[in-house]
Amino acid sequence: MRTRSIAATGLGFQLFRHAVLGLGAFLMLAPFVIMISVSLKPSGEIFAPEFTLLPKQWHAWQNYADAFTKQPLARYILNGFIVTGSIFACQLLTALPCAYALAKLRWRGRETMFMLVLLGLLIPPQVTAIPLYILLWQVGLLNTYAAIILPSTISVFGIFLMRQFFLTVPDDLINAARLDGLGEFAIVWRIMMPTAMPAVIAFGVLSLVWNWNEFFWPLIVVQSEHLATPPLGVVFFANAEAGTNYGPLMAAATAITAPLVIAFLAAQRWFIDGVTMTAVK
Repeated sequence: MRTRSIAATGLGFQLFRHAVLGLGAFLMLAPFVIMISVSLKPSGEIFAPEFTLLPKQWHAWQNYADAFTKQPLARYILNGFIVTGSIFACQLLTALPCAYALAKLRWRGRETMFMLVLLGLLIPPQVTAIPLYILLWQVGLLNTYAAIILPSTISVFGIFLMRQFFLTVPDDLINAARLDGLGEFAIVWRIMMPTAMPAVIAFGVLSLVWNWNEFFWPLIVVQSEHLATPPLGVVFFANAEAGTNYGPLMAAATAITAPLVIAFLAAQRWFIDGVTMTAVK
């Protein structure tokens, strides 16, 4: 009898847990479902008193065609790939050597430097926005790709994530590489980076999401539409549409969100491995 009571309690807890998770998933996915639904409808159905998930009259082709023709949406998406790819490449070039030095090299002040890295995680980017803007203005880099890319080339979180993963790598592997005559930089790029590939992919996905969705900094340093990143392009599109034609506007939002979803689904297995393995030690 007691066994049945315990089993019933466990089953009830599992049902409650799944109900909570299902409710959370619904709340997170509902805006995206509505976004896609609106992108398929004509204006008459969008503002109809009753809401239907699927349109009675499909207007998807017209909405998506307007999204790519009334504004240079393809250019905004291309800018997003240029900016996020450049930022991630620069972040990787700095994060891997710094993380290796903090995790595997013995030098005075290492723990203090790591504490400063953790402190950097607590500083919001808005704090340094005005000094960075003045610096870029003085060197004449405003309204360029460099103005968007340069402030994000060093990722404190990337250094922290890579350092946590490098702590799980056995020291014997590094010592063997040194015996084979490899220098420290060669060890970083020929031994540590291939070993840390799950963490690199996880960091790449996070970097893509953060920098693709960045709105605050491009809004400050970019004035030309041909340099606009995807979130800034949506704002230009909304202004061009005067906030009334929501079909093409939601079609543009769907097209801009799609690369993030595809990237996460493609790297899902490596992303989970990278995040879980960095928390082992």
